[in-house]
Amino acid sequence: MRRLSLILGLCFTSVATCFSQAQTTGTLDFNVYPYLGDVDTSSAFTLNISANLSDRLSYFSLNNLSDQDGDGSFGDGMDYFTEHNLRWKLGAQSPLDLTVQSNIRKGHNNNRHRLGIRWRLNDTAALKDFFARYNLSYFVNLHAVQFDHEDANVWQIEHVFRLTLPSISERLYIAGFLDHTFNEDLPSGFPSAPIVTEVQMGYRLIGDFYGVAEYRINEYRRSDVNNFTMGVEYIARW
Repeated sequence: MRRLSLILGLCFTSVATCFSQAQTTGTLDFNVYPYLGDVDTSSAFTLNISANLSDRLSYFSLNNLSDQDGDGSFGDGMDYFTEHNLRWKLGAQSPLDLTVQSNIRKGHNNNRHRLGIRWRLNDTAALKDFFARYNLSYFVNLHAVQFDHEDANVWQIEHVFRLTLPSISERLYIAGFLDHTFNEDLPSGFPSAPIVTEVQMGYRLIGDFYGVAEYRINEYRRSDVNNFTMGVEYIARW
């Protein structure tokens, strides 16, 4: 496990070098949530980073901060979760990508690494017209192999979508993800295949600033599984 972590660490260090040396395009997506609904330990700050490093290689990460004490201080009770993804398109016109994912979170024996394959349905020749008609992008990522402290053969399916609504407003979008994990060794009282999902509605206020509202489901919590948050988003593009 340590060797695998080292290899993946070197891999992502190489990506950072690409950022500094190669001509890339991408976004920095900052989200701050002053209103956290019923769960004040939910994520209060998120930074999403995406970059196209070449015609076939891309990078995406999400970085969450939350206050596990629920007092708004982000002191010793600060919790973090970060996810890094490298995606390699199988061919110039292929809708399939090989993927490597690394999850890092606070605590011991909490990091995990995954290998998988992603299918971009909206880039599939037979489906392009349908998805373009509804201004929808959607992909499914099968994380078929997982390396972590668990002995079980854990695997995951990740769904991600983004929908724009020009018939209503050019300023409006709906986006989200759903992670569905299988074969985990969880304590009694948890679902056998828990999901984590967030659906965000955003409305551009001015420039690159958006007002956002999110509906969140986290089945790894024993109570307050559902939550609703509101905040502000800023997107920087290069």
